[in-house]
Amino acid sequence: MLDPNSRFVSRLTRDTVALVLAGGRGSRLHELTDWRAKPALHFGGKFRIIDFPLSNCVNSGIRRIGILTQYKAHSLIRHVMHGWSHFKNELGEYVEILPASQRYSPNWYQGTADALYQNIDIIQEQMPKYVLVLSGDHIYQMDYGSMLAAHVESGADMTVSCIEVPIEEAAGSFGVMTVDENDRIRRFDEKPAHPTELKDMPGHTLASMGNYVFNTEFLFEQLRKDAKDPESEHDFGKNIIPEIIDSHNVNAYRFRDPDTNEISYWRDVGTLDSFWQANMEMISPDPQLNIYNHHWPIWTYQKQLPPAKFVFDDDNRRGYAVDSMVSGGCIVSGGHVKKSLLFSSVHVHSFTDIEESVILPEAEIHRNAKLKRVIIDSGCQIPEGMVIGHDHEHDKARGFRVTKKGVVLVTRAMLGQGPEQ
Repeated sequence: MLDPNSRFVSRLTRDTVALVLAGGRGSRLHELTDWRAKPALHFGGKFRIIDFPLSNCVNSGIRRIGILTQYKAHSLIRHVMHGWSHFKNELGEYVEILPASQRYSPNWYQGTADALYQNIDIIQEQMPKYVLVLSGDHIYQMDYGSMLAAHVESGADMTVSCIEVPIEEAAGSFGVMTVDENDRIRRFDEKPAHPTELKDMPGHTLASMGNYVFNTEFLFEQLRKDAKDPESEHDFGKNIIPEIIDSHNVNAYRFRDPDTNEISYWRDVGTLDSFWQANMEMISPDPQLNIYNHHWPIWTYQKQLPPAKFVFDDDNRRGYAVDSMVSGGCIVSGGHVKKSLLFSSVHVHSFTDIEESVILPEAEIHRNAKLKRVIIDSGCQIPEGMVIGHDHEHDKARGFRVTKKGVVLVTRAMLGQGPEQ
């Protein structure tokens, strides 16, 4: 692998503009995204999902970034303005919001390709050699410089970042590629029921991560062509890639750990079960995603909060958290927290039991509550004595959402406490 600090890679990243597609609703997350776009969703104790691709850009040396927003983007825009507005435009660096603004048509963004087409003049102003298109709703740490280098060395017109995933996991969920011995893409299927099996890795298929590198002029050519097609859905996976793979050089870039060459950590947290599971993975003793890596920090915005506090040490009223992550501003007052994540400013009152749960910011869990395998949305007030996650039929009867894997979602609206935050 090329040294990401080499002059060759640094020149490539300086010649690149990154565009983050952050307009998705995330409908499979149900009520959790009723009032926020999926990339704005809280994750990992103190972050937002959008922080991961943005941090990857900065850590890779890419400092010209546009964020394309559409669905209920207020909290996303507020987070980006608070946490990512420190770039110096006079030094040629920026993070800009690019909302749907009907620049080239009377419509809002009609698909991923249309989102770029409607901003084509803004991209042209920057005159980049390469455009890096990124999904704004996945959890991973990736050096985009290595992907850019592979793109240039291969002579590709377009490169698709991909990862090997089990066939049963990919079926109906991911775009899947069929490649030749040189990883040139020969076929692209959007969310097939029966994905193509990899010859070099039985039981696995090659799934798109939703990240692409384009030679800029080639991208413009394809966007203009697609915009004129009345039958197109104006989507990269459904239209652009299938249209060009026979006539152009479109390569797959396999996302691997640079040290071990093993499959790297990447999670699509597009369902309640996958969102809960990915958060649970963060609290393992040796998580595969290392957010403690000082060489690859995850940047974010956070309020200035006091340290977490644990109070009372009586035998029947001891405040503690074990195998858990507890963020700033939290108070655990005589309650028990096990294998859980408490996001910023969560207050846990006495005699509560919380296990295998994800508690989003500013929630308050009152006395004698018992929670197991639950996701508590921001600002929820869990009443005294409420039991959630121990009897799923009772949970459903109260209007809570129970997933196929037994994770319970609770929002403020479900509790009759008004709209979400």
